[in-house]
Amino acid sequence: MEHTVRRAEDWPVPEYNAVPETDIANDIDPADVFDVIVIGAGPVGENVADRTRAAGLSTAVVESELVGGECSYWACMPSKALLRPVAALAEARAVAGSREAVAGRLDASAVLARRDGFASHWKDDGQVGWLDSIGAVLIRGRGRLAGVRRVHVETPDGGSRRLAARHAVAVCTGSDALVPDLPGVAQARPWTSREATSAHAVPGRLAVVGGGVVGVEMATAWRALGSEVTLLVRETAPLPRMEPFAGELVAAALSDAGVTVRTGVTVTGLDRPAPDGPVSVLLDAGRQIEADEVLLAVGRVPRTRELGLETVGLEPGTWLKVDDSCRVQGVDGDWLFAVGDVNRRALLTHQGKYQARMAGAAIGALARGESLDTRPWGSHVATADVSAVPQVVFTEPEVAAVGMTAKEARDAGLNARVVDYELGQVAGAALFADDYRGKARMVVDLDRGVLLGVTFVGSGVGELLHSATVAVAGEVPIDRLWHAVPSYPTMSEIWLRLLETFRG
Repeated sequence: MEHTVRRAEDWPVPEYNAVPETDIANDIDPADVFDVIVIGAGPVGENVADRTRAAGLSTAVVESELVGGECSYWACMPSKALLRPVAALAEARAVAGSREAVAGRLDASAVLARRDGFASHWKDDGQVGWLDSIGAVLIRGRGRLAGVRRVHVETPDGGSRRLAARHAVAVCTGSDALVPDLPGVAQARPWTSREATSAHAVPGRLAVVGGGVVGVEMATAWRALGSEVTLLVRETAPLPRMEPFAGELVAAALSDAGVTVRTGVTVTGLDRPAPDGPVSVLLDAGRQIEADEVLLAVGRVPRTRELGLETVGLEPGTWLKVDDSCRVQGVDGDWLFAVGDVNRRALLTHQGKYQARMAGAAIGALARGESLDTRPWGSHVATADVSAVPQVVFTEPEVAAVGMTAKEARDAGLNARVVDYELGQVAGAALFADDYRGKARMVVDLDRGVLLGVTFVGSGVGELLHSATVAVAGEVPIDRLWHAVPSYPTMSEIWLRLLETFRG
């Protein structure tokens, strides 16, 4: 995660509403009383701390693992480091001239070593230094709520600290991979997303259970590194929450790369008789396959089971329901916030960081006694979590989407029109790769004349997505988009072709 380093003495120190000391806790060491306490130092918690420090609020950040969180060490950064060489090689092989210069397979050891560098070799010195630079106080240990504006921390040395917040506690603990309660799962020791992104050896055979983003990305990466991969998908195609053609094109490309893609199958159990032996993956109808490792990529669960939610009247282990400013619902007062994955609004790092900026600004405003700006595009509301969530799936081809799918628009009862165009017919795409295969779709709200959603599938389309995000989030009228002229010959000319097709 990249940060702009700022000195703590540069922050403004405005006036805040006084909180009576009796409301804080007379039995807590004054050194353990802060304006804001953030539980979880992943990208979301870091961004909350950044905003509350920018507002002049003293801030403690509690972290039980590595500062930088899941994204830095076991998700975004290492997974994309594994996938980038796959895309680079595919792009080189897709163009006559460069194709002839490329021979052999990926160097797995070099790819894994590069991945290790992007994961900072699982050391958080740089991230800790950034927290220090903004004047936040890092407290190592496992934090849990202990009543109103109270946090109890179990420290690594077996001790404990009791903290109190004058204004707010922000829960930024994220989510864990779901490990279903299948027969034999404990003995099988399956991979989750953590092991899949941090493994130091290529398994001979890998079974991937689940056709979501993690499943297809890791199937792409490990197949390219030399593993024999079988992808087991319960639905009729991978990526079931996206436009159907996205999953179909990705499945076809995975098959072309040598992945065995099996759809419409259900895993009923796992069996690893010997600790170092192969795993049998048991399927419905008495079928089974054998692999050296099995990756379970079937969803996420909130990291709230040991969070002390019961001390504030909430149920442990649940997702935390919040309003658009990320204030937790069902808790009196404006002191408890839940930001990022833990509130289930949009389980994506960039959306969590977006929420963090809004929540941090809201905490600062409330501390100053100001009213929150709750207009649809106000400075304290994370409305894009509902209407304009962008996502890139880094398979080959890539999938990039924002806003509603056609099905979601229909299910919402909107008067929508779907416009499709083959990306390979755009000059920029034809130059990008010989025999370029891809597709673009925009979903148009005919009543309001704006875009509801856009999906691109094809090599390199992730870089097209922000233009679509601006159009959807900004509700740019279709008639106005005609005057956003794409450069020729680039892939962005797809916008002109979609608009021409819409007008007919």
